Amino acid sequence: MKIRYTLFALVVVFAMLMAACGGTPAKPAGNEPAAGDPLADLIKAAQAEGELTVIALPRDWANYGEMIDTFSKKYGIKVNELDPNAGSGDELQAIRANKDNKGPQAPDVIDVGLSFGPAAKEEGLLMPYKVSTWDTIPDGLKDPDGYWYADYYGVLAFEINKGAVANPPADWADLLKPEYKGQVALGGDPRTSNMALFAILGAALANGGSASNLAPGLEFYKKLNEAGNLVPVIAKPGTIASGETPIAIMWDYLALGDKDTFAGNPEIQVVVPPSAIIAGVYVQGISAYAPHPNAAKLWMEFLYSDEGQLIWLKGYVHPIRYNDLAARGIIPDELSKKLPPAELYAKAVFPTLDEQKALKEYVVANWDTVVGVDYQK
Repeated sequence: MKIRYTLFALVVVFAMLMAACGGTPAKPAGNEPAAGDPLADLIKAAQAEGELTVIALPRDWANYGEMIDTFSKKYGIKVNELDPNAGSGDELQAIRANKDNKGPQAPDVIDVGLSFGPAAKEEGLLMPYKVSTWDTIPDGLKDPDGYWYADYYGVLAFEINKGAVANPPADWADLLKPEYKGQVALGGDPRTSNMALFAILGAALANGGSASNLAPGLEFYKKLNEAGNLVPVIAKPGTIASGETPIAIMWDYLALGDKDTFAGNPEIQVVVPPSAIIAGVYVQGISAYAPHPNAAKLWMEFLYSDEGQLIWLKGYVHPIRYNDLAARGIIPDELSKKLPPAELYAKAVFPTLDEQKALKEYVVANWDTVVGVDYQK
């Protein structure tokens, strides 16, 4: 899962170098663009570069495993997969730390929480690029100049290991019950994780707070911690399956993906807490210092093509061009049937950029003193 942590510097740079060694192998020659392909020149330029470096893309997150492998096979481009457990803040730090590096330790592209896109643009960390399907990305979810653009979204849910939890919680307030001692976990470090940040907002809304009154959210987690219910471990598939973090607050698409992957061993129940349904949008961007800028642009073209959008949909995320795909009738029935009910998303709250910025600043400034739980990478 896409965990959000702090701690970078030399340790992470070393980890990134090690991770780069295990990138997706390139296909041999034979991936030439078809005659008349409008992307022919870009494809050739990307293939001349030969590589693409991504970061913070776990293979079980939003079906990125299939996405990476399909791209690599389709174009014959090696994909270096850096630090899949990095967070949005770490991704920006990776760009900063590798401005002068042209090797596989420097990320070409990033996939970050919505608020991190404008921040990266403001800092000069991104280059503009508009994909050929640009007009079908909804206005308001893309930078007008092409520096960042939304890619997919989901809602927060409780991923529950039914073998370890006899009476699954149905809503936010239930998490405080004594029966869940040592069982509740976040899917990231709230100080750097977009998903965990939204979990603070969800608790705030469910406890009388708002996007401008976030104190009830941190108070909720303070109570969870004091009751012994909050586990100081980042939840991921292995800890959920083992029962170490049997109740995890995750994006619905991650929970649904785990439910498929575990195939009943253990049995997973996915609950969307009704008192506060929080939706989160992620965005893409190309590093202003990308060692492989053409491969990065081709990657974006692939992600935002019909093929790429449907690969994301298979991972239970709602791709940002979902409405366009639906209007043209190209979403397979078997995919539509696996998605949560549409009325669920109709009730979701989508925090604005300003609200997300305020959320991030508030949690970073107050998490340690109010909740006092630290997460080690």
